[in-house]
Amino acid sequence: MNFKPLLDRVVIKRLAEENKTAGGIIIPDTAKEKPSQGIVVAVGAGARDEAGNIIPMTLKEGDKVLFGKWSGTEIKINGEDLLIMKESDVLGILE
Repeated sequence: MNFKPLLDRVVIKRLAEENKTAGGIIIPDTAKEKPSQGIVVAVGAGARDEAGNIIPMTLKEGDKVLFGKWSGTEIKINGEDLLIMKESDVLGILE
């Protein structure tokens, strides 16, 4: 199934967190926090302004992004856990 988000929404796949701390301590799965970095999988066409014109999206597929801890809605597409959120919920692009 293909999924195309509407308007200014993006679909993001979370990146896996490290299993060890910088000091070498292994973190168990129950103590891990959800990662706040991901890869943009799909983007919508863009938001509409008051005149009805489409404002193009800043993000594009393949961008590595940083987002808030509680941002977005978790969805499952083709057995894969993804997030869908508005472009404004994304804090920035990691380069």
